[in-house]
Amino acid sequence: MTQTIALSLPDGSIRRYALPVTGTDVARDLGAGLAKAALACRIDGELTDLSLPIGGDARFEVVTNRHEGAALELYRHDCAHILARAVQDLWPETRVTIGPVIENGFFYDFDRAEPFTEADFPRIEGRMREIIALDEEIRREVWSREEAIQHYRQTNEGFKVELVEAIPEGEEIRMYYHGPWLDLCRGPHLARIGQIPPDCFRLTSVAGAYWRGDSRNPMLQRIYGTAWRSGKELNAYLERLEEAKRRDHRTLGRKLDLFHFRDEAPGMAFWHPHGWIIWRELEAYMRRRLDDAGYVEVRTPQVVDRSLWERSGHWEKFREHMYITEIEEDQKTKRRVNALKPMNCPCHVQIYNQGLRSWRDLPLRMAEFGSCHRFEPSGAMHGLMRVRSFTQDDAHIFCTPEQIAAETEKFIDLLSSIYADLGFPDFTIKFADRPPERSGSDDVWEQAERALRDATEAAGHDFVENPGEGAFYGPKLEFVLTDAIGRDWQCGTLQVDFVLPDRLDADYVAVDGSKRRAVMLHRAILGSFERFIGILIENHAGRMPLWLAPRQVVVATIVSEADEYAEQVVEACERHGLRAWADLRNEKINYKVREHSERMVPAILVVGRREVADRTVAMRRLGQRRNDVVSLDSAITALVQEAAPPDLAHK
Repeated sequence: MTQTIALSLPDGSIRRYALPVTGTDVARDLGAGLAKAALACRIDGELTDLSLPIGGDARFEVVTNRHEGAALELYRHDCAHILARAVQDLWPETRVTIGPVIENGFFYDFDRAEPFTEADFPRIEGRMREIIALDEEIRREVWSREEAIQHYRQTNEGFKVELVEAIPEGEEIRMYYHGPWLDLCRGPHLARIGQIPPDCFRLTSVAGAYWRGDSRNPMLQRIYGTAWRSGKELNAYLERLEEAKRRDHRTLGRKLDLFHFRDEAPGMAFWHPHGWIIWRELEAYMRRRLDDAGYVEVRTPQVVDRSLWERSGHWEKFREHMYITEIEEDQKTKRRVNALKPMNCPCHVQIYNQGLRSWRDLPLRMAEFGSCHRFEPSGAMHGLMRVRSFTQDDAHIFCTPEQIAAETEKFIDLLSSIYADLGFPDFTIKFADRPPERSGSDDVWEQAERALRDATEAAGHDFVENPGEGAFYGPKLEFVLTDAIGRDWQCGTLQVDFVLPDRLDADYVAVDGSKRRAVMLHRAILGSFERFIGILIENHAGRMPLWLAPRQVVVATIVSEADEYAEQVVEACERHGLRAWADLRNEKINYKVREHSERMVPAILVVGRREVADRTVAMRRLGQRRNDVVSLDSAITALVQEAAPPDLAHK
């Protein structure tokens, strides 16, 4: 008797097929056009090769170019294989290792005596396109461990031998053929090489990489590439890359004289006067917003004894990222082991625990612009975006379990308003629920998760599920901004914590007189001042809003007879709170305007003999080609209104 299976399709219909049947067979049955467009299939949600037999009843979907995420994964995965094949075609002595899909592209690591350079890329890309034009079938075979090891030993591919030997017993060893060339791989892959659009990829860079990321192993050469669904998408991505380079905060930081880094203090910024003005203005704005929202501000020590970190649990889980100091206080005492704080929360609990707290004291919103230090790997540091010394806009809300929902809703409202003020009106929320390994009972987790969900919906926001990604001590919300060129930045967070209050005995007296544990909400809006300022610089391409601009106004003279008037204009600006400078140099006015425009000064007030006589200024705004001649009073009034921080401008 012929065995049949039932496949549930995306439109809700069910089709039955006699075994054996593959994804290719089903795609053909559903239509010739769909079969031609098919790249792979999903069986019960898992991306799978079209050529694989379907074993039983399942949900089935044909994957085409329109399925963006799956299509990109397939194109990038096969491009990595084709890259390796092209390199070995051109330089047969090269040994191959691994070639995974990464964000926005792929890479492959090679062992070759001669170094690759970007000058090799056109030749490699040309060979890749020749391979794609062959439109060969991509086949999958399952080999025994012995077959795979023997093959790779015979072909002198020692790195592949290591990979095969590391595959757990009982797991399939899959070999994928691209025409005559084959590679060890888990898959899945396209059905044919020719399904890759020949203009959809580009090799981007080459770098060194240790085998398996271990500096004790051989150094390999890693060629990076990017691949998209079409040449149009590729070109759009390359344009975004170029725009991102132009906006790079590290380059703009040097150009605008904002900050720098030095080897003597890796991962720790040296802030220059202009950069520190941005910091101070942002900090003052945040302080006013927190004051208005009912937060109390505190300050806690930088260096804290090991014993607190042990009680909080951070010594065990975070020790490798902490800066440790040892001191001998006197001859009678033992050496004291301290750590520079990597976070503020245990210290905030110490303030909370000073005195007996009542339910009437809650919620207690405790904020700190806390300076923290974390030992980040040198390879992970990236300008202001990833540093070892940073200041968090940190706060902890101590509350009862029943107050979680209300406090979450208030926090989301505050965060939304601040993001809008800072130029990010749109953001997404990710909801991360209980991970496999966690502390606390399921009942407590259920209460916390329900409170976060309900509060987020009550605040009028949708959220994206991030299953299993909560912290070990509680669920969390992550707030993701989108900048001017479409990049996402995870900045704000709200985390529910039942564990730390329990470890550090953060109690309150309930209405019935009993002692109960407080709940702790860890929350941040900016994340860190360093990183957020980096994001602001890149979002605005260095052209900061007037209220944040270090130099708001430059008064530039055309002739020396205007010098005295220029000084008067600067004094008038300063009396009204504007940051103004006079440029009295004996240079042509076009040179001055160009120089100050390159330094991103928002407003240039040009004065000459006519302006002196009429008590006017020729005002040029950054990016404009012409001057607007207005009275001095009118210019100052307009600039003062624009320079008001957004929270004060609303009042």
